[in-house]
Amino acid sequence: MTVQGVQPLANEPLRTALREYAGRLPAEAALVEAFLELLDGPEDPFVRQRDAGHFTGSAWLVDRRGERVLLTHHRKLDRWLQLGGHADGDRDLAGVALKEAEEESGLTGLRVEPAIFDLDRHWIPARADVPGHWHYDARYVLHAGDDENFVVSDESHALAWREIAPIARDADESMRRMAAKWLQRRR
Repeated sequence: MTVQGVQPLANEPLRTALREYAGRLPAEAALVEAFLELLDGPEDPFVRQRDAGHFTGSAWLVDRRGERVLLTHHRKLDRWLQLGGHADGDRDLAGVALKEAEEESGLTGLRVEPAIFDLDRHWIPARADVPGHWHYDARYVLHAGDDENFVVSDESHALAWREIAPIARDADESMRRMAAKWLQRRR
């Protein structure tokens, strides 16, 4: 069976990455199952036109020392978030995270870790002609290169390097979780 002409084997790299993630973080097995159900559904989950929900890729973009993360004050959502965006047909979500981070920050020389760092399923409220929908967000660690001087894109009100330790205490649940995972990794 194909999903809008896509051969099932095209989804195997993500399926493998999700299973590896579940193996590292068994407490998140139910969330992984939700991602796998989306992946195996009858509609292409990599396009934003799938209104019930679709995949996105995000970047936990850390500085050279690994002590700060680059966040965007997202223009449409009016919140501080990690960089990222829609897959728009791209089945390589690590590549999506890298592309979005480069586009939204103007940074070059970024290095992406291929393993999924975090998963999050979150509701995006309706806006104008876009109905409310779910984002199934695969997050990847990206490392900044030598130049950490960013450029704010049209998608952001602002960008800022933020110390990670305070995020683990004072941000929303999703950001706290990523900060805690990062700090745990560094110990």
